Amino acid sequence: MSDNLKQKTLSALTWTTVDRFGQQSVQFIIGLVLARLLSPDDYGLFGLVTIFAALSFVLIESGFGQALIRKKDANDTDFNSVFYFNIFVSALLYFILYFSTPAIANFFKQPQLINIGRVIFIAILFNAFYLVPFAKMVKEMDFKTVAKVNLSATILSGSCGVVLAFMHFGVWALVTQQVSFHFFRMIAYYNFVRWRPKRIFSFSVIREFWSFSIHILGTSLLNVVFNNLYILILGKFYQKKEVGYYTYANKLSETFNFTFQQILLGSTFSMFSQIQDDDERFKRIFREFSKKISIITLPVMTVLVAVAYPFIIVLLTNKWAASVPYFQLLCLASLFTPFYSLNMSALNARGNSKGTFIIETIKKSLILISVFVCFQYGVIALLWGYVIACFISYLISTIYLKREIKIYIKHQIIDILPSLFFGIVIALAAYSLSFIISNLHILLLCQFFLVLIMYWFIVYKYQPELYKQAIDFISDKINTLKKK
Repeated sequence: MSDNLKQKTLSALTWTTVDRFGQQSVQFIIGLVLARLLSPDDYGLFGLVTIFAALSFVLIESGFGQALIRKKDANDTDFNSVFYFNIFVSALLYFILYFSTPAIANFFKQPQLINIGRVIFIAILFNAFYLVPFAKMVKEMDFKTVAKVNLSATILSGSCGVVLAFMHFGVWALVTQQVSFHFFRMIAYYNFVRWRPKRIFSFSVIREFWSFSIHILGTSLLNVVFNNLYILILGKFYQKKEVGYYTYANKLSETFNFTFQQILLGSTFSMFSQIQDDDERFKRIFREFSKKISIITLPVMTVLVAVAYPFIIVLLTNKWAASVPYFQLLCLASLFTPFYSLNMSALNARGNSKGTFIIETIKKSLILISVFVCFQYGVIALLWGYVIACFISYLISTIYLKREIKIYIKHQIIDILPSLFFGIVIALAAYSLSFIISNLHILLLCQFFLVLIMYWFIVYKYQPELYKQAIDFISDKINTLKKK
């Protein structure tokens, strides 16, 4: 890796990590406050309507953002054409959704969704306005600015939500938080980037990007639909509070899992795109990422499964106890998701968006099969089916990657197996404390310190290079702060 690219990559990873961990930490704290103030029914209503907002965000972006990032000589015509296309699509979608809310409310038999939907869908318009400025920053690997924007928007929108929750506005606290997040993001991106659209538009740009973007769009649509499939099922066939339990359990698991995915997708795609034609270099750097990510993600997710009960009861109170098994299974399903995302990022960077679409189609087919087989046995069975589908999909993505850059399954096993073993050992040690300590507050505290000590020892003993890099990084940051 050249010094310049290496420096850019390290900076990108650093600021993407700051962004994701900072944003998710703030969201986690705000989420705890909101969960204690609001009811599972409030989260159930919110979960039902955000499905359609998520679909709209994907349709607006249409994969053109990644196409702009991947194109090495993107110019003003490219950026402006994508900008106006996004605005047109967002306005069309909002118009359609505005008049579709009565049908949505009728489907779920929840009349409140009419007003909730018409307000929350305003975020679609805000989202369209800042997609191009965001793509420009990612293309330039300016993840420091992205981190600033995301953190400021998260804090401001979260504060709005908490204030409304304290004032007993119920589900409207969640709606306001969602809409204001995209509003503050839009304002911040234009403030930092200072990019302004020009009167330029070319249909040829849209056609040029379409061959690449269509597969990204298809993959993203499948992701959104199937990520929210269980909300649709629960919303149609179960009580509103069951949707709330699942929605918050999913949100809580994603606080950890989504953080790692965004670090990967946010920084590796830009970097992989720059070395897409150098097979040996690509392969070497891919495996470096895989090893370093595994020592962080695998212990975290396995430990979360082990400590789920005291973690949720202590932080959220007993009213969320029913969400514990949902949370555990969602964490288990997410165990290999960061590596699956890494595989997909690598394939897209190589221009094989068709391959990623095929993989996602297979994954979604497996999820559908699991739903048909497990539906009659209840929610827990449905989630076990989801776990199995995710594991098989990861193996399939590895097979595709083998064809692309000769990364074999045995390579990925060798890279991640030690970290998985360490994670299981730490998780079992933490869980064993529940047989000794009955007080949940004390149990959670003891589990936290035991996990911290064991993890520090394992990294120090078995990952000395990573330990040294972490210490050097922390020391550099402390010295930088002292100089300031």
